[in-house]
Amino acid sequence: MPETTDDRLRLLIERIERLEEEKRGIAEDIKGVYAEAKATGYDVKIMREIVRLRRMKADDRREMDMVLETYKAALGID
Repeated sequence: MPETTDDRLRLLIERIERLEEEKRGIAEDIKGVYAEAKATGYDVKIMREIVRLRRMKADDRREMDMVLETYKAALGID
């Protein structure tokens, strides 16, 4: 018996809901790791920045660094 459009839609919505629940669980796990790092004495703000930088392509990161340095120089920031 072929699947109806309503059945297909329901299955897709249920898959999305399961994935959203998994995402919430993973977010809680990540939060726990950051809490552990903070308890160990690491700077969580810096760790989040490092994670963000590691996700970037090397060329994008270099370009961002160059622009940042240009702006800092224009504003007299060391």
